[in-house]
Amino acid sequence: MKVKKYRQPTVRDALRTIREDLGAEALVVSTDMVAARGWRGWIGLRDVQVTAALPAAPVSGRPAVAEGRSADTPLSTRGGLVARLLASGLDRSMAERVATAATDAECRGASLPELRTLLASQLGKLTTGDEPYARVEVFIGPPGVGKTTTIAKIAAQERARRGRTLGLVGADAFRAGAVEQLRTYASIIGAPFRVARSIEELDTALEKGRHSLLVDTAGRSPKDGGLRDLRRLLGTRRGVRTHLVIAADTSATTARRLLDAYHDARPDRIVISKVDEAETVAPLLAAVADRGIPVSYLTTGQRVPEDLDRATPAALAGALLRDGEWGWAAASC
Repeated sequence: MKVKKYRQPTVRDALRTIREDLGAEALVVSTDMVAARGWRGWIGLRDVQVTAALPAAPVSGRPAVAEGRSADTPLSTRGGLVARLLASGLDRSMAERVATAATDAECRGASLPELRTLLASQLGKLTTGDEPYARVEVFIGPPGVGKTTTIAKIAAQERARRGRTLGLVGADAFRAGAVEQLRTYASIIGAPFRVARSIEELDTALEKGRHSLLVDTAGRSPKDGGLRDLRRLLGTRRGVRTHLVIAADTSATTARRLLDAYHDARPDRIVISKVDEAETVAPLLAAVADRGIPVSYLTTGQRVPEDLDRATPAALAGALLRDGEWGWAAASC
């Protein structure tokens, strides 16, 4: 078997080079993102490195790079589709599940919208969709991930789209201006607002709240005693849902550390924030999927209430395939 590596700016270029060099029988073995050479690498650009192999004998007489797969054909014959998805940052198992679900026609010429649909069909268990609000929705996470603005967006969207009022509770007494920022949002939205500077005050706020409540917590270390006290308080109440907010550009390794660190807080949901600032959300999503915690919301900027989406399969697929740089729509299988 002849094995070679090809490095090009896009998957489409790499596949074309492979076909020209090795022919239609070539198999895509793996796809990686690597730093670009020269000045392009200095400014942070990346290339696609595709490893291809030419078998000693033809594979069932069917080209692997140029054609799609019938039901009885090896998965490697869909290497081009897998390569495109891997180039977006998807892990191999997810990319191969999408390729398996694709028809031959979709494999040969799937447009970006069609790829989103195919990917969305595999993401149902990773998203919550438009679920009803719990009595108390608590948002936790490290500093700077956008908990306060996420809460404001949720409350503002609910008021604008459904005319429903959600109460806001500012329990972040440690970050300068956090409470006042949420108070300002509450005033603009017309939402009830309470400040809870201690566990006792939070207990009172939860007891007296007449609406479903969104609780903004301090962005402190999960080892801090305040988070343990919060968990103890919430553990005595029914109808509490906890969202761990993580920035989209968080690496898989860091995400796993965060999930371990916040394990005692027992997050029920994940909010992926700042999607617009990340090259890909795939590494973070892979880490979250390993833990079996579904994603509830995606945020993409600072605008209230526009930059927020419920995490439906379609929305999450769109976030995963947001960058068309690698030629998904144009490259063939």
